[in-house]
Amino acid sequence: MKDIAILGTGCPKCHKLEQETRRAAAELSLDCEIRKVSAVADIMKFGVMMTPALVVDGQVKVAGKVPSFDEIKKLIAGEV
Repeated sequence: MKDIAILGTGCPKCHKLEQETRRAAAELSLDCEIRKVSAVADIMKFGVMMTPALVVDGQVKVAGKVPSFDEIKKLIAGEV
């Protein structure tokens, strides 16, 4: 099972990344847990200074932007 975290304090881009990630995981029928990390102290533990950010299995895949839906699918599937 993959562990996916969406890092963000609640801005519109953070919500969009969470929605698109959930949609991508569902489309891929991915066995995963998607969680939201919104506490600044917890976000900083990942070394992220700009949100939103996507973390897959403890590795920051993208930060500071919302990637395209297709890119999210590749990132969470482990293709990138």
